[in-house]
Amino acid sequence: MSVDEVLTARAALSRLFEPSDTVGLALVAAAGPVQALRIATGEQAAPPAVAAETAAYLSSGSGQGSALAEGLQRWAPRVADLAPGRDLDAIRRLGGELLVPEDSRWPESLRHLELGMPLCLWARGTLARGLPVLERTVAVVGSRDATGYGLSIAGDISAGLANRGYTVVSGGAYGIDAQAHRAALASAPSEETATIAVMACGADRFYPAGNDDLLRTVAARGLLLSEVPPGSAPTRWRFLQRNRIIAALSAVTVVVEARWRSGALNTAHHAAGLGREVGAVPGSVYSANSAGCHRLLRDGSAVCVTDAQEVAELAQPLGTTAADTTAVDTEQSGAAREGVGTQADARTGEPGGDGGKGGNRRAVQDGLAVEDLLLLDALPVRSGTTIDKLATVAGLSPPGVRAGLARLELEGLAVRTGADLWRRGRH
Repeated sequence: MSVDEVLTARAALSRLFEPSDTVGLALVAAAGPVQALRIATGEQAAPPAVAAETAAYLSSGSGQGSALAEGLQRWAPRVADLAPGRDLDAIRRLGGELLVPEDSRWPESLRHLELGMPLCLWARGTLARGLPVLERTVAVVGSRDATGYGLSIAGDISAGLANRGYTVVSGGAYGIDAQAHRAALASAPSEETATIAVMACGADRFYPAGNDDLLRTVAARGLLLSEVPPGSAPTRWRFLQRNRIIAALSAVTVVVEARWRSGALNTAHHAAGLGREVGAVPGSVYSANSAGCHRLLRDGSAVCVTDAQEVAELAQPLGTTAADTTAVDTEQSGAAREGVGTQADARTGEPGGDGGKGGNRRAVQDGLAVEDLLLLDALPVRSGTTIDKLATVAGLSPPGVRAGLARLELEGLAVRTGADLWRRGRH
């Protein structure tokens, strides 16, 4: 198969599948991207050998013989909207490109995600030298509503790492993320990839809007990466899933400030599941913004770090033991292979990478299964929408949407507005 066929197939699949759709990723692993696209769109039936191999990939996860059939139902509403040529043209007009696992520049560290490895990365920035090597990359993450203390520490650590030749990875959000990007840009040598922002939306969008200028600078002097195609909107599920990419790209993940339910903890859990080092910055015991960091330290999930030198020391051993990074705790390893974090991550609804503001309060999405979380993200807040439209946006089959709406309606999270239109409830 040609390079163009692979690019086109992976571009289409990234719009067809939601991030970490394990059935879709298993199909690609079994059939390759080109044949997987034909099967996923209904152009051809899955050969028995491919169906069997797909089921084998899923045996440690769902183990359901009907998983592929259910996946085909789930993907069907999106088939009509596939236009991979348009998406590829869109990223190229912005000076970017699509990076795929078949490319020699694909970061080997992402392969540690196994079945959870993204299909592709839509990239804006300088890829001539490829992505920085694992042992020279550090993630700095934390809350959106950062304190002056947190911003100061994040800036000091990121600047110190950039001065030492490390690339700082974060999520482009307000607060700690933005401060990490700014400090790295201000301190990195001009010839280095200063910083990488992993986005939960299409790489053509600068989100949040308040970080527009910052993210433009990141695209100019570093890299903007996304596993979803141009035009894609950020959702809670996509925030959660992009955290695994931040963790996989980085030798060390440092949590600077995080509330008890912060999405930064989700990133730290992904890092621990991959056998990566995790650092946490201590704060005042009276500060809710440091409760998540103290939780990591108390649980033994993280090492206490206070400056860039201590973070750099954590990164050093990984350079000589990269082959051992997949030897992890069994429970965390299973979650990492599925690429969806732990089940608790999805069901507690910790927002991805942006930091939570809820303390210990129950979030509206607590207890929701993954399918219901996707459906909740797709429901509009004001005007009603149809079941067919919800199926397309959420990546679910129409029967799956109807069943999910019934469950959400019982929880007060979905409201029928008449003529079979639905919107989000006022829970």
